[in-house]
Amino acid sequence: MTAQEFIHQTVTENPVVLFMKGTPTFPQCGFSAGAVQILKNCNAQFVAINVLENPEIRQGIKDYANWPTIPQLYIKGEFIGGSDIMRELFGNGELQKLLSDTE
Repeated sequence: MTAQEFIHQTVTENPVVLFMKGTPTFPQCGFSAGAVQILKNCNAQFVAINVLENPEIRQGIKDYANWPTIPQLYIKGEFIGGSDIMRELFGNGELQKLLSDTE
């Protein structure tokens, strides 16, 4: 399975996916830590993929979304954005609504 196939399968088979540096319990960058905290504040169940474990996934996710930074959030197969966009959507209540549709 190629990196692109893995990414596509992961985001389409799981309602909420966060590609991040590190893990939810041990994030490896401040932006990933912030993204996890936002999802926890929303009581979201999510699959976390640690891009540091696989360089092909780390580059592949940037190509997949045509988005240069990590973390990246996907809800129901749709790319939502990185930590800044997540923070903005959380602040105006839109993220909570998107996540409530996945329960």
